[in-house]
Parts: sequence; C-alpha cells; structure tokens
Amino acid sequence: MRRNSHVRFCSRDGIAKQPSTITPKEPDSALEPAWITSRQIEAGRRAMTRNVRRGGKIWIRIFPDKPVTLRPSETRMGSGKGSPEYWVAVVKPGRMIYEMGGVAENIARKAISIAASKMPIRTQFIILG
Repeated sequence: MRRNSHVRFCSRDGIAKQPSTITPKEPDSALEPAWITSRQIEAGRRAMTRNVRRGGKIWIRIFPDKPVTLRPSETRMGSGKGSPEYWVAVVKPGRMIYEMGGVAENIARKAISIAASKMPIRTQFIILG
C-alpha cells in the first residue's frame, strides 16, 4: 500500500542533532521523546512571561510544524484522509525547548520549572555561560 506523498515521517527515536543554544542563557532541555502541541508550547510561554514580568528575554526553540489529522467521530472508513486537527513539534531528548536571558538564575529557574509543568515530558534546567 502506498503512503500519501504529502505525509512526512518524523521518527521520535534517537537524540536531537542540534541541541546547541544561540547565546549563553538558561535553557530548558527535553529528557524524553514526545510530540508537544502548539497549545502546550503557548501555555509554557505564557507561564514564563507572567512569572518573569518585564525583565529578560524568552526564546522558544521548537516550532509545531507537523499537522495531526483526525477523522470525525462515527464516520465510516474510507473517503480520504481526515482534516488537520492540531499541530505538534517533534521533540527528541536533548532538544532545547525554551531559553531565557537577562534574568537572575533563581527567577529563571522558577519560571522554567513552571513552564516545564505544562509539558507532557520530563525536562532539565541547564545553565550555560
């Protein structure tokens, strides 16, 4: 059976190829593979900005570029592929999720721990620089 040509296969196996950061900051790194939805990324970003308030800058290092399609409930099989329901970012272990700069370490640690609680995976806080 032939796969649709517009479907991309992105494996969750292995570790991230480019987990390096842009500049020395306090990043949040993934410890397990997962799909992270755009809503989860946004919830973490809101929690961090609310906690940091005006100081510092936040970088989101992942982008939800994979569409997840679902079929409507109680529909028969066949008649094509379902419509895109939501978007996910494929995250592998070692991938930086969020980065912060320009804030004290204790504030950054608290903000990133709050954002990490919104994620479906375990993460670790890293200090660079």
